[in-house]
This record gives sequence, C-alpha cells and structure tokens, in this order.
Amino acid sequence: MTRKVLITGGTGLIGSRLADMLIDAGYDVALLSRQANTGRYRSFRWDPSRGTIDEAAIPYADYLINLAGASVSEGKWTTERKRDIMDSRLGGTNLLFRELAKNNHHVQAFLSASAIGIYGDSGDRLLDEETAPAPSEDFLADVSYKWELAGMKVHDLGIRTVVMRLGIVLSPEGGALPQLARPMKLGAGVVLGSGKQYMSWIHLDDVCRLFIQALEEPQWHGIYNAVAPGPVTNQEFTETLANVMHRPLVLPKVPAFGLKLMMGEMSEIVLYSQRVSAEKVLHQGFKFEYPDLQPALESFYGQEE
Repeated sequence: MTRKVLITGGTGLIGSRLADMLIDAGYDVALLSRQANTGRYRSFRWDPSRGTIDEAAIPYADYLINLAGASVSEGKWTTERKRDIMDSRLGGTNLLFRELAKNNHHVQAFLSASAIGIYGDSGDRLLDEETAPAPSEDFLADVSYKWELAGMKVHDLGIRTVVMRLGIVLSPEGGALPQLARPMKLGAGVVLGSGKQYMSWIHLDDVCRLFIQALEEPQWHGIYNAVAPGPVTNQEFTETLANVMHRPLVLPKVPAFGLKLMMGEMSEIVLYSQRVSAEKVLHQGFKFEYPDLQPALESFYGQEE
C-alpha cells in the first residue's frame, strides 16, 4: 500500500520541494488548494477564510502536513497584511482540526509549520524548544505562538503531532535568500544593521528531509527547531555569501533606522537576533546534509561567476 500525504501550502517554497521529495521516496501526494488545478498533483479544494473543505480530502490522507500561510516577507506589514498573515495560518489550522475531530479518517500523524520568530529578538542567548515565547506585542512571536497552539490541539485528538519551528529557509527560488543575493550580484552586498544579530538558517532540502523523517518515525512528537547547527551573525552570513558569489562587500552597513524606514515593522525579520539550537533534532538522529553555511550557499551559487 502506498502511503498518502496531504499537504496544505503545497505550491509554496517548502511545499513544492517537499512534494517532489515525497514522490521520489515512494509516497502518493495530494495538495489542499484554493485553486481547482495545481498542475501535476491531485488536489482537493478548500477555502479556510470560508471554512469550507472538500469532504474527501482528510479521508484520503495517511499523513497531513500543514504549511499554509501568507508570506511574512512580501509587502509591508499594513494592518490588513498582518491580519492576513495571522488569519491564513489560524483559519487553515483550525479548519484541519475541525475535520480531524471527525472519525471518518485514518490520519496517523499531523505535521505543522511554525517559526523561530516565536523567540523574538534574543541577542546572543542560545534558544532551545524550552525557551519561553516572546511577549505577544511582538507580531512574529504572537503569530507563531497562536499557530502552534492551534496545531497542538490536534495532539489532544490522539493524533501524533509535530510542530517545526522554521529558521530562515535558504533557497534561490524564494524566501529571504534571493533578496539578500540580488544586491550582491550587482556588487552592492551589504551588512544589515549592526551585523551582530544572529541568523538561524536551514537549507531547503534539509527542511524537507526533516519533515519526511518526522513523518516516518513515530518517536517524533511535539516541538522542534528546524535550523542548521551553525547559526551565524548577519556579518558572517553576508561575508560568506559574498565569498561564494565572488563579489566584493563595498558598501557600509545599512543602519537599522534606514531599514525600518524602508521596510517598516517587517525589518524585524532581518534585524532580530535569534541564535537557535538544533540539538533536539540532532538528538533525534537527524543528519544534516548542509550543517555549515558555506556548502549550503555553494549548492545554489557555487557555479556563478
């Protein structure tokens, strides 16, 4: 029997790569989508904002992976945008909980995304899964905390539940990396803010491998940091990227106030310092393909001159 995985957010950066890797590993994959046709994968319709879902969707699945949520790094955080970021996560997760509470399915495990934004701006303190969330005035922390609470309700149904707190996911296809690499390609690579803030990153393939291992091994349950074991400061990250791309670092640092003027509250994404521990996933026996930053960046930009 082929095992069936249903993914929300399956057309996004992580979801699309994860779907491909699951197919390669012999799984059947279907997506929950607001569009009827999602290309090569079977798809079921849902609309979290309306609370509607194809009633055949959840009964299809052996495993459910929840990645759906509006991007935090596209567009300024207006009041409307912030509401969309929050509602897209909570609406979808609550809808899945409602359906999983019914007894017409055979879902063995529920895996849901969260973010290391839950820790807030934490200087050089090493953060692990036991670290208390930042206060709710911090928007990213508040979103992550409420998203996790919604996801962990599934655990109360007796379904094995895993929550992955994602670091900065590195891929040339989307997320933060193309935005950091674009000025570098033009010879205008620059350190952001003080440059001392920690960036906890993870290669896209390692994120997907983490989800697959957590799906396959029943000893995974609860909350895990999905970050590589080598967090770096923004200055180290920028210097490594410049080195890999064979570009100079010519400009002075962009001061924090300048970033806040350009990006508003969204500047928190690049200015906050989060030095996050990968010890728990290592202890679970996960082996990173890219534990160090330079080889991770070289996998994307190593051939460029």
